Amino acid sequence: MKLKKMILALAVAMGATGLAATAGAQELTGTLKKIKETGAITIGHRESSIPFSYLDDKQQPIGYSMDICAKVVDAVKAELKMPNLKVNLQPVTSSNRIPLLQNGTIDMECGSTTNSVVRQEQVSFGPTYFVIQVTAAVKKASGIKSLSELNGKNISTTSGTTSVPLLKAYEKTKSIDVKEIYGKDHAESFLLLAEDRVSAFVMDDILLAGQIANAKNPADYVILSESLRTEPYGPMLRKGDPQFKALIDKTLTALYKSPEMARLYAKWYLSPIPPKGVNLNFAMTPALKELLANPNDQGVK
Repeated sequence: MKLKKMILALAVAMGATGLAATAGAQELTGTLKKIKETGAITIGHRESSIPFSYLDDKQQPIGYSMDICAKVVDAVKAELKMPNLKVNLQPVTSSNRIPLLQNGTIDMECGSTTNSVVRQEQVSFGPTYFVIQVTAAVKKASGIKSLSELNGKNISTTSGTTSVPLLKAYEKTKSIDVKEIYGKDHAESFLLLAEDRVSAFVMDDILLAGQIANAKNPADYVILSESLRTEPYGPMLRKGDPQFKALIDKTLTALYKSPEMARLYAKWYLSPIPPKGVNLNFAMTPALKELLANPNDQGVK
């Protein structure tokens, strides 16, 4: 009888140890576990998505999205009790940002990425931090005032962005025919317009405003009022990582609802920004005000 009790006690003890080990293993999962084990977090950033994520005159990534993601990094440091956590910065493009996130090269992408239902099949997003209108920039001298007037003309857009399928859908609906020339990033796409190799650059309105503001002669350009679609931007993270997403959601929801968010917006959209000290003078839209007051991660269809 004593032997049976000893065996039972041992089994219970081993079971408890196993449960403790399992619980311990579940304390950190996904990205947070990876960060804890490697001692580093890698942030994917853009190089010319002004003013979201771009390089300053010292070739350092800065911007509205970078400032927001810095809050997430601070939260990770606090959560993992790693104040000296190494932060790696990895440039990404519209074409490679999702693959680099999926294969673990980056842990979060902070740029100008549209949160769409289609993309949510591959990745997840944190709460929306900006809302844009997809439209086109043209030279004033062209006399173009609507998207339908692009019929038969060359247009530029950035490879890997949502502008391409939107424009194709527009072509089919409006029965217009255009030839797309793809830039590897927004700077290259805008250069095609500046050099008159295309008649328009189709992209998100705020990104167009950023490129125009930094152009040699900003007054030469105009952004069309017509819109292909309204789209939300948000930080991108790996799919199926609830622990990291919960931390991002909690951190950004608190930020968006705080007075600090208004100051952050004013810093990048209502004040002179590096490297040229231009002011975008882009007032916060009612749609963005609503989203910041009631944060969500809903993607556009």
